[in-house]
Amino acid sequence: MKRSIYFDRFRFSDWPAPSELEPFFLAPGGQEWSYDGGNDSWGLSAEGLFGTEGRDRRDQVTVRLGMIGHPEHGVYLYYGKWDGRIQQKYSYNSKGDLKRLREFAKSLHGDRLSIGLFIPFAAAWQGVKEFIETDGELPASITWIASDDLPADAFPIP
Repeated sequence: MKRSIYFDRFRFSDWPAPSELEPFFLAPGGQEWSYDGGNDSWGLSAEGLFGTEGRDRRDQVTVRLGMIGHPEHGVYLYYGKWDGRIQQKYSYNSKGDLKRLREFAKSLHGDRLSIGLFIPFAAAWQGVKEFIETDGELPASITWIASDDLPADAFPIP
């Protein structure tokens, strides 16, 4: 299995120890996350899970945990999985306060993101830690909503 990370100073082919990422989530209020270089979007990924690493990319199992931090609203997590063994895609979003699904905050890249999909930094940390510890499984410590179950206007087109 090939792991990679793009998060602040971690930009390499493997995942750091959870203790190295923890301060970005559990820092004192207002000091969480990293907006290094004007970026608020980070992620972890893995390819070739479940013994599929020698197969063509389309036939591998790959996962990605994408994250966007916001100083006011917490973290929006996106989990995507491609299961090449059965040619099926799965995608989930962290489930925050869905009453705020049609309220938006902008990312540093100018994307409008639903506030209803943000969760607190500490809760996001539990999910990220679990993702690392389980080699890319969908974290059970987070409440998720399938992308297909969200209304189209939860992701407005700019």
